Amino acid sequence: MKTVYSPEYAIVLRMLVDARNELGLTQLQLAELIKKRQTFVSKYERGERRLDVVELVKIARCLQIDPHSIIDAIEKSDGLESEAE
Repeated sequence: MKTVYSPEYAIVLRMLVDARNELGLTQLQLAELIKKRQTFVSKYERGERRLDVVELVKIARCLQIDPHSIIDAIEKSDGLESEAE
């Protein structure tokens, strides 16, 4: 199975999945909150589908994550720091 994400995008996915699990939400429950199908959640969590920024913010809010914390985590990742040098 081919994934559509970089190591930095994997950070985003890990944060979203961890937050969903910490809240005790199933993929179906999250899907209902964001008014999408469960398969939408499953596909982005497995890396089969990328999220656009609007979707990311909406999901983060439902998972009680500050969207800025996601961006901060990406900026702090080794991949982006070495690109900036």
